[in-house]
Amino acid sequence: MLKQPVRHLIDPEDLSIEELDALIKLAQKIVHSPREYADACKGKILATLFYEPSTRTRFSFESAMLRLGGNVLGFGNANVSSVAKGESIADTIRTVSAYADIAVMRHPKEGAPKLASQYSLIPVINGGDGGHQHPTQTLTDLLTIQTFKNSIRDNTIAFCGDLKFGRTVHSLIRTLARYGIQKFILISPEELTLPDSLKRMLNQTYSLQLEEVRTIEEAVEEIDILYMTRIQRERFFNEAEYAKFKNAYLLDLEKIKNAKEDMIIMHPLPRVNEISYEVDQDPRAVYFEQARLGVYIRMALILKLLGVECAC
Repeated sequence: MLKQPVRHLIDPEDLSIEELDALIKLAQKIVHSPREYADACKGKILATLFYEPSTRTRFSFESAMLRLGGNVLGFGNANVSSVAKGESIADTIRTVSAYADIAVMRHPKEGAPKLASQYSLIPVINGGDGGHQHPTQTLTDLLTIQTFKNSIRDNTIAFCGDLKFGRTVHSLIRTLARYGIQKFILISPEELTLPDSLKRMLNQTYSLQLEEVRTIEEAVEEIDILYMTRIQRERFFNEAEYAKFKNAYLLDLEKIKNAKEDMIIMHPLPRVNEISYEVDQDPRAVYFEQARLGVYIRMALILKLLGVECAC
């Protein structure tokens, strides 16, 4: 019997639209019947290789595997691993392949998870690489949109904040374009706009409109989904440059007073100061539910990449 090739998730485009839809449907099934999947990964081990700090991504993956009946090993700080001794990514993943069945890697350098996948004997999931990609956050966002808007298509989506370095934005906007979204509104300081290379790709590949504005109020009345992001201190070269932009956007109730009643407000978290705490009580704020849904879509992804057939 021929062994199936190892499947990785490094970029959202590693999955077809049909596969994305199937993952969303599976995640929705798990949400409604979690106990039916409680032993689906019994005897399986997930390795978490986090070279960069994380709360939601790391914990949600660990929670996902534990809820599937599997186990977890790994590190949340590369300084406590052999990486501190100078071990290469290739050697680390080769070794981990002998200890675990699947691995998730977060790394500050773009392309590191891709490199790991080239040497790995087990599925590798990109848990975020620099300012490049964050495919499982994209999966989380798609599930959230489907849950609250009943459809991923036919929405006007606004991205606000750090669009230059925001890997969550880069992953999600490319994927939503593949779904046929017709219009995106880009809200950012001029210095933190979406990279020109990404804008060119979107314009050349898809039939869509990119509208760039500098304030939320300019476009709030036509937004169906407002995707807030933080200004990321860790992506700036010095504190002075970060300080220039850190308070560029603060979403409060006044700014969304003219927004649609069924608009939803999303955020990949962590929040710093870009969303006022008063907004948390607004029924349109779904970012904490978004974080909760991240567990279920990652459960679905683990099942898919491990090839686990669950008779549920």
